Amino acid sequence: MTYESISFFDQSTKDGHSGICGNKTTSQSTVFSTTVQQLLADLKFATPKINRYFAATKRGEGNASIVYAVAQCAETLSKSGCEACMNQVYNDTVKCTPFSNGRGVDVGCFLRYSDSSFFVDNQILDIRPYLKKGDSRNRYYLIGGLVGGGVFLLFLIALFLWFKPSRKHKPNQRGDILGATELQGPMNYKYKDLISATKNFSEENKLGEGGFSNVYKGVLKNGKIVAVKRLAISEFRSQRVKEDFESEVKLISNIHHRNLIRLLGCCNKGFELLLVYEFMANSSLDKFLFGERRGTLNWNQRLQIIIGIARGLAYLHEEFHECIIHRDIKSSNILLDEYFQPKIADFGLARLLPENQTHLTTKFAGTLGYTAPEYALHGQLSEKVDTYSFGIVVLEIISGQKSNEPKPVLNGDFLLKMAWKLYENEKYLDLVDENLDVSEYEAEEMKKMIEIAFLCTQSTPGLRPTMSEVGIMLRNKGPLEHTPLPKPDFINPHHETIFIEHNFPSTASSASNANASFTQIFAR
Repeated sequence: MTYESISFFDQSTKDGHSGICGNKTTSQSTVFSTTVQQLLADLKFATPKINRYFAATKRGEGNASIVYAVAQCAETLSKSGCEACMNQVYNDTVKCTPFSNGRGVDVGCFLRYSDSSFFVDNQILDIRPYLKKGDSRNRYYLIGGLVGGGVFLLFLIALFLWFKPSRKHKPNQRGDILGATELQGPMNYKYKDLISATKNFSEENKLGEGGFSNVYKGVLKNGKIVAVKRLAISEFRSQRVKEDFESEVKLISNIHHRNLIRLLGCCNKGFELLLVYEFMANSSLDKFLFGERRGTLNWNQRLQIIIGIARGLAYLHEEFHECIIHRDIKSSNILLDEYFQPKIADFGLARLLPENQTHLTTKFAGTLGYTAPEYALHGQLSEKVDTYSFGIVVLEIISGQKSNEPKPVLNGDFLLKMAWKLYENEKYLDLVDENLDVSEYEAEEMKKMIEIAFLCTQSTPGLRPTMSEVGIMLRNKGPLEHTPLPKPDFINPHHETIFIEHNFPSTASSASNANASFTQIFAR
């Protein structure tokens, strides 16, 4: 990704191009180096001739001498521009031999090789037809006609398969410029492969469980580690679970963001509904806040997690072409990768908000203790419901305490009410997790984070900021600029009825009652 103040779409090379080499050699370095040099030279020659200037290929025999390589030019280049760029990155990359991997990067193209696979086999392109020299116009016309006819035939077949009632979605993948794999749609996994990968859904492979699903660690045949979500179906709730399954597949397969969990594929076999996700090495956030790994996150890690969650929600609410409301933002639905970067997971309850509506009225679904009052009481659903839940999660991250567990030392108050009392009495630092080192944060910074949480948990949805506004507040230095914060509503999530403590807004005619409150009682 790049931007400049001048047009650069036809620029192929520029000062600053570089080669990036690995630091390991292969067991058959001489054979491997020769294979690398030949393959890179062929890619340099073939790539400018290939449609969209992209090729992924491999060459060699025996595990020790197989070379995997990818070459790509920006599609805005001319053929001659692609040739010039390929020459440059070839010169930079070939210097990496006999190391086991290397990359060459310029402003208009990219070249990479490795002794281990970094793309799937169905992406491999046979580049031999593009290596033949000569320029027979009739031959190109013939090839063009055959290709065009083949594409048209494939198009007709694709239409037939698409409209066939029992269609199965097949993966349509194409390598991106960084050598990773860009998933165009959910892949259909074979049930027997997922059974094998999870050791028949053994307890030792279980990563977590929820009301309608269990999640298992799986190792696929190619060695890739994944997380397999197995939705539980019974005779009485099969329709609900199937709806959740379809909702999650449709939504997740179309959204891609670094702070949203990535759906790799699915499997639907009878009453077995399985979703295959990227594996998150550090499990869920709640394990680090109030589980077996409590106290191991430092403040900077917690802050980056808060920022990442905000980015993911801003994408769902404002940057995706539809507004997606998650409905169940909580610490157990925030997963952490090996670098503790957060990814929002579990989209089984997600809903789309039509563009011409400010909210939906729907049956409550979610987790009390994280749920906004207007949704818990009246079923009024908007993206601000996720904002409220985000505010609760921020308080959990700061305090290391669970939102829906009463605090006996504070007369049974729950987290939000306890936090507000401490804030009102200028004792907000008492809220901070005792496991955090006081030298890791500043008092004003912590106060700002607590105030952002209170802004997100305001009683009236309109008073809550959007998630993009939250992101700006998190990135800006210095204290927040706001009027005194109104007191949030407090929900007791463990009572047989839902109790809401709500403050009347202050007015000139009722100044004396500005702090008066009343309690609404609703049957759960």
